[in-house]
Amino acid sequence: MEPGSAKHRNRLPQLEGGLFMTDGGLETVLIFHEEIDLPVFAAFDLLKDDEGTEMLRSYYEPYLEIARERGAGFILESPTWRASPDWAAEIGYSAEELAELNRKAIELMEEIRGANESAISPIVISGCVGPRGDGYQPAELISADEAHEYHSAQVGAFAEAGADMVTAITMTYPEEAIGIVRAARDARLPVAISFTVETDGRLPNGQALGEAIEQVDSETDGGPDYFMINCAHPTHFEDVVEGDEPWRDRILGLRANASTMSHAELDEAPELDDGDPADLGARYAALGTKLPRLTVLGGCCGTDHRHVREIAAAWPAS
Repeated sequence: MEPGSAKHRNRLPQLEGGLFMTDGGLETVLIFHEEIDLPVFAAFDLLKDDEGTEMLRSYYEPYLEIARERGAGFILESPTWRASPDWAAEIGYSAEELAELNRKAIELMEEIRGANESAISPIVISGCVGPRGDGYQPAELISADEAHEYHSAQVGAFAEAGADMVTAITMTYPEEAIGIVRAARDARLPVAISFTVETDGRLPNGQALGEAIEQVDSETDGGPDYFMINCAHPTHFEDVVEGDEPWRDRILGLRANASTMSHAELDEAPELDDGDPADLGARYAALGTKLPRLTVLGGCCGTDHRHVREIAAAWPAS
């Protein structure tokens, strides 16, 4: 398939500055607000029928409205964080069915872009890749070569369907990120790597954030187009990003959690902690002074359009 719809693959507009919004915590919104049973947190499962697909289409609407009101661009992140072989097999999908749903996810993003790009520009379609293991604390670490092989099918499906880029969300250690970068380069797709951190600002494997970014850059010849931080509250990493080391300039995106709780506490929480949207927005604005290249702003677990609206409102006008 010719990727004719990949409008921004050869030149990602977010690399040139300006403000780009994205969505919030897709899975937690669907589970806690919409009361949908998502097996293994797999939002892509909704793509199996028209009703689920329409639900996903509706999910993005308030975030697109925020970008429109703010005069910002938008990163359309596909609902495919769990759409990789091991997770899909756990809920009964074959490799062929999974590939079709990954392509369908990008096609849905294309439909949404087509309906909104006259009022919001630019809109970048990103194929979302999640970790092979648990997003908080993986039971098994895989090598870069294993990650390259494991993630290639999903990344390839995104490329065939016309995605502009790939974003690897909630990476917990650098080797898996390195494998995803290599898979994206094989598919000739730009790629962003988003690490998560614990309450001490270190990755779940104990590595310092800066060291992880430097390792990925070193072992891929600066392969990622940029890095992000996600699935952690700003209080967990505000101090870590102080200073002027070069790796900080590689961070262009932020998708924080609503809650200040640790990953372990969130895992055990029976109810959603949606935190304080206004405070979260203010903390994003403060982080903008420490990470001057921040340009992609959205949310992660516990956040919804209220949080993203506060983030957009608090962000200084350019």
